Amino acid sequence: MSKVLNQNETQHPLFLGIDAGTSGIRACCIDKQANVVAELSRPLPPSDIAGKQISQAPQVWAEVLDEVLTALSQQVNFQNIERIAIDGTSGTVLFTDEQGQPTSAALMYNDARSQAQVTQLQALAADNTPVNSIVQSLAAGLPKLMWLHEHETHDARFAMHQADWLSFLLTGQPGHSDVNNCLKTGYNPFENKWPDWMQALPEIKRRLPTVHTPGEVIAPVSAAIIDKYGFAKHCQLAAGTTDSHAAILATGIQQPGEAVTSLGSTLVVKVISETPVFDERYGIYSQPFGPLSKKLWLVGGGSNSGGAVLRHYFSDEEMAAMSEAIDPTQDTGLDYYPLLHTGERFPINDPDFIPRLSPRPEDDVTFFQGLLEGIASIEHQAYQRLAELGAPYPTSIRTVGGGAKNKTWTQIRKRYCNTEIQQSEYTEAAYGSALLAMQSLSK
Repeated sequence: MSKVLNQNETQHPLFLGIDAGTSGIRACCIDKQANVVAELSRPLPPSDIAGKQISQAPQVWAEVLDEVLTALSQQVNFQNIERIAIDGTSGTVLFTDEQGQPTSAALMYNDARSQAQVTQLQALAADNTPVNSIVQSLAAGLPKLMWLHEHETHDARFAMHQADWLSFLLTGQPGHSDVNNCLKTGYNPFENKWPDWMQALPEIKRRLPTVHTPGEVIAPVSAAIIDKYGFAKHCQLAAGTTDSHAAILATGIQQPGEAVTSLGSTLVVKVISETPVFDERYGIYSQPFGPLSKKLWLVGGGSNSGGAVLRHYFSDEEMAAMSEAIDPTQDTGLDYYPLLHTGERFPINDPDFIPRLSPRPEDDVTFFQGLLEGIASIEHQAYQRLAELGAPYPTSIRTVGGGAKNKTWTQIRKRYCNTEIQQSEYTEAAYGSALLAMQSLSK
């Protein structure tokens, strides 16, 4: 993907956001009014998969980042870029040596080889406080770091997340990270420190990074990078965040009660709250949101329902055509709970929960409308559940993901959720990171 927008009207300075995921690296450059000046992406090769072991070579990230910056420098005058921020996949980790060079492959967020380390953490952090419960999961970064230390690397100096290492490439200064990436490595955002029980993991603790607030300036871009790509000598790197958090920032939500629903393969809801909410029964946890001085939190959870159920029955073309035939103001009364398989996590926590998809009308349009209503009902229940646990019920909802484009579904969701719903102008995580870079100018 490559896109350039009317650079003649661009106001200086400029800000660069970089999003690193599992499938590609994307970049977005914005001006001081948050207008997109240029954006592009380059794909990453597939992860290396061997059973439960899923990894990538960090050197490949470096190569693709170089492709992205080289191509972008042909579209944008890098002398005008004031700040850079990078987001990366949450839970993807690696170790490096003293010079910041990887000592092994990076274990990806969905690598599942560290079950023994998860069990160890469940015993180590036995009080099972909300913060501790986050690391007691195969999706967390800490058990993966423990596995790496035990099996592959003993000469490591720094523990890094994906965004940390790419940031290091631009500054030459290892040992820095951000609050959101560090949550799944055990960082306590309430006390703003690594927890005391980390003393029981001395070989991990001594390698942990200094933690920054997203958007906080970490270091200047290195002289080597300035010479290579043409950045200004005063260009600085700001602390980034996770890819999911950057995508939320891209929607523009800022105030308590503003929410984001992601209508992708699954249904994920998040709302800004003045009170953090954790509930491991439903997989609900909170992330610091915005400047720490504001003490805001992003509270969310995810259902097993979502777009994957719709695509199980219909193609995108069929859904688009049927949506035109639906009257969103009239309810079918089918009361579905659409799931592909038995079991739900949120807003209902029941591994034996049975999907409710009958009776099925002979008319596909009615059946499809019933599915849309069922997922809208789950969205409403999800926000109600968060409200019951202490978060505000949404005053407005931004929508991201493929389902955001379906206007009929939006009308149905408005009726069920009884709140304002709007499609976000921007949803790319790279744009969210660019906003972080821009916000850092005033820090």
